[in-house]
Amino acid sequence: MKSVRAGAKGQTKRASHAAADEDTHATEVTADAAGLSGHMSALHTSIEPWEAKLAATGILPGLEALPTVLLVLEKHTMRVVFANPAAEALLALSRRSLSQMTWNDVFANGEVLTSTMADLIANHFQATRLDLVLERTAQEPLHTHAIVAAPESAPDFVIVELIENEQKIKNEREERIIDQALMNKQLIRNLAHEIKNPLGGIRGAAQLLEFELDQRELREYTQVIIKESDRLQTLVDRLLEPHRHPYIATDVNIHEVCERVRSVVLAEFPQGLSIERDYDVSLPDFRGDKEQLIQALLNIVRNGAEALREQIARGDARIELRTRVARKITIAKRLHKLALELHVIDNGPGIPADIRDRIFYPLVSGREGGSGLGLTLAQSFVQRHDGLIECESRPGRTDFRILLPLG
Repeated sequence: MKSVRAGAKGQTKRASHAAADEDTHATEVTADAAGLSGHMSALHTSIEPWEAKLAATGILPGLEALPTVLLVLEKHTMRVVFANPAAEALLALSRRSLSQMTWNDVFANGEVLTSTMADLIANHFQATRLDLVLERTAQEPLHTHAIVAAPESAPDFVIVELIENEQKIKNEREERIIDQALMNKQLIRNLAHEIKNPLGGIRGAAQLLEFELDQRELREYTQVIIKESDRLQTLVDRLLEPHRHPYIATDVNIHEVCERVRSVVLAEFPQGLSIERDYDVSLPDFRGDKEQLIQALLNIVRNGAEALREQIARGDARIELRTRVARKITIAKRLHKLALELHVIDNGPGIPADIRDRIFYPLVSGREGGSGLGLTLAQSFVQRHDGLIECESRPGRTDFRILLPLG
């Protein structure tokens, strides 16, 4: 009997402990629920008014699914309210990061779209299209076709859709450069025919006239004619230079070319100029005319150094030589599996906008006293290697990109 009572007493004791545990657990669950409820209330109160407004428009599900880059901006502050997955991928920024930025934070030259957005805000129109080159920090410029809209269903917001069109722009630019080169060749032939022969006659006549003059003062005038004729003759000879030199193909290491040019330019500008190197050592040798490539690169680097006069005086002039391998790249409408990419980047004032599209034309120069032949000759030498020179320029950064097919 004692054992039975003892067992019953033990069961009663265990049951009371279990009940106490259940009460404690219930209290904890209630507390957790209260805490979660408080957290949700706090989260709800932290939601910005414009987030609630955007959600209420009902346009988000459709924007989320589109493959193009979409950014929704708050109309007055230009703050990024929404970015779809395509925008996150292209800009290499998360939606959370973008939501803390304005349009001008995302793109360094965001002001190019400011006036368009201002017109939208003023209700001058509901949508517009334009081509833009948008600059991103520490990344290549983004060539896009932009569609800017102010939908009626979301009156407090502006939607910006960006469609990359870099390949189209690149093809058009290459065609334009190739057309320029053909025009240059024709112009040079005409110059050689129309200028060179009459120039020789003018110089010869001035020499004969000088022999007939007794007064020294008058001979000074004939000397002016002779010297100016010689200067024009030199100019014509420089224009004809790429067509006079035979193409001598050897194995070329592009980094030897870069080092040769670097040493020459640093000898000309020993103070205030830094020429940095960023080489891809995996680049193979290729067949080409080493001397022509040295001259082409020298013309570009020297041209950049001349544009950096103010920076050199301050001691912060910088030119970067960067080499990379480009894969499956089209040059002059031909697809190449591998190509050499050589960048010459400087931190100068940039190429003046009025000549930016004509820098490879003969006799076009943005520098006072410049002959306007350096870039023309460089383009001619590179095109003899089935390559191409392109240029992107803005204040603070000018990038000449030399493309040469490998193999």
